[in-house]
Formats: sequence, C-alpha cells, structure tokens
Amino acid sequence: MTTSPVPLPRLAALAMVLLVNTCDAFSPNGLSSYQISSKTSTSSLHLGDFFNFNKNDGATAQKEELAKPEDAPQAVEEEDQDPVEKIFGFFFGAKEEKPMGMDRFGPERFPEQYPAVKDEWAEPLEGDDAEMAKIRPFLKNTNLERRGMKLTYDANRDGWDPISFHNAVDKKGGAVVLCTTRMGIVCGGYNPKGWVGYGEARGSIAAFLFQIGGKYAESDAPGIKLQKVGGPGLAQMDMPENGPSFGADSLVIPLADDNPKLARSKLGSYYERLPDGTNSLFGNDASVQLRDLKVYHGVYEEGEYIPFTDAEPFALY
Repeated sequence: MTTSPVPLPRLAALAMVLLVNTCDAFSPNGLSSYQISSKTSTSSLHLGDFFNFNKNDGATAQKEELAKPEDAPQAVEEEDQDPVEKIFGFFFGAKEEKPMGMDRFGPERFPEQYPAVKDEWAEPLEGDDAEMAKIRPFLKNTNLERRGMKLTYDANRDGWDPISFHNAVDKKGGAVVLCTTRMGIVCGGYNPKGWVGYGEARGSIAAFLFQIGGKYAESDAPGIKLQKVGGPGLAQMDMPENGPSFGADSLVIPLADDNPKLARSKLGSYYERLPDGTNSLFGNDASVQLRDLKVYHGVYEEGEYIPFTDAEPFALY
C-alpha cells in the first residue's frame, strides 16, 4: 500500500501553524502572536535601527513599553554606545550598569589591567619622606598609589650583587626601582609583579619607566613616564643571577661581579622611546655607571595578602 505525497501548499500551512504555536508559548504576558503583531505593527525593523537611523520615536516607545518591565535595572544611555554595542544590544538587550548586581570591570576597579597613565599624577601621602614624595606622583592608577612605601633595598647599604638584591626584594609584591647615574639623571621603573627569583619573565601592561625632572618634563609635571609597548609580556626579566631588568634591554642593571654599577638602556622594543625619539633612558648614552640603586615596596599589615609572590608559569597578562 502506497501513500500519496502531501502537497507543498499543505506542508507550508502546517509549518506556519507550528511556528505560530511555538511563538505563542514564549510570548510575553500570555499574548498571542497575532495580538503582539497588531500592537507592534507600526514598529517594523530596519537595518538602520542598528545605528538609530530612520527611527520612529513613537514606535520605539511602544517596543520599549512591551519589552522592558518597570523594575528593569538602569541601562547604559544609548547615545554613549559604539556601533558594536548597539548591534549587540539590538539582539541581546541593553547593557546594564550593574549586571546581576555586580560592578563592571574597568580602570577604576582594576587599574593595572590598563597601560600606565601619562598625564595624571598622584598626590604624596602623609608619611612620605622627601625621596618618596618625588616618586609618589608616578604611581597614579597603580596598586601602590595609596599604600605606604618602604625602602627594601639600597645597593650602597646592602651590596651591589644579585644575591643581596634578591634577598631584599623577592616575594614582596609590586615595587619601584629608583637609580641615579653619575651624571645626575634620576630614573627608574615600576614593576607591578615584583620578583620571586625563579628565572621567569613577568608580564604586566601597567609597568612603566620614568625620569624625574629633566628636559622632557612638561610644565608642572614631575617628570615623564614611558609606557609598556608590544603587549604585557617581558615587563620584567626576573633572573636570580641578575638585578632588575625591565624588558630584555629597556633598563637593565645586571649587578655583575666585574662591573656591578653598570646600567644599560635601549628603548623601543619593550618600552616607549623618549618624546624626541631618543632610545635610551640615559639620553645619548646607551650605558652608564650608577651612583645609587634603590627599591621601594608597599607596606602591608601582618597577615595581609601580598599579590604576586609566586611564580606565574602560565601568565598571559
């Protein structure tokens, strides 16, 4: 016994009935598809709706009244959204300021997930000594901006060698390196991840180099900051046999036995060059002799968590 095929028009009609019934099952407030279509007949969608072109104000108000409950969380103003956000919002709804009651990720809450700011300066804290008061402004938007600082390593006091250096600085969190050349240039860098002495490259997009004063300081600025470039990788080369090394060559102080006060700098690959294109933190000199070398760490209460005190074998930031 054979069955005759179902005519195509009948199949199309059956598919339409199934589609309507399925839509009714998910319709808001129990409205049928026909009721919704009658209420929104004036609000047909156009490609221009993605970018607010050809928008009918009355129709938009009707759509929002149906789609958004009275107690919906406050959404971000549509005028502040870029095209990608508008397209995403068109399909998935408006972006909320606090989704599920949680604050959004941003530079205010997580400043060290962003490059160093170069045109804002932190205020000195009560208790900062004269030298720390010169360093503090450079710590704007870092984890150490509002934390007390202490001198943990002084090469002239503790020794110009890698063992003394790592004994003093390892596993104490983010730190500031400050050095003075024999020609009087005062410079250094911020290492957000600190050192642990395990022989690894520690990455951070928030790392930076700086000069205090000098010809590159503009107007009332305390100096100049040079951002990390090329991504966060190799912000600090943490090698137990060497002293501080920002990138492979940007600011390197090996503390070698035969020349312990040598410092080298070649900018451009890991940290910015100076504004006039100079590719050394020491100006015209690729290497210099240091007069002093110091490291400052944050002050933590007993039992307080200190970040970045262990190896980061899989860190990509």
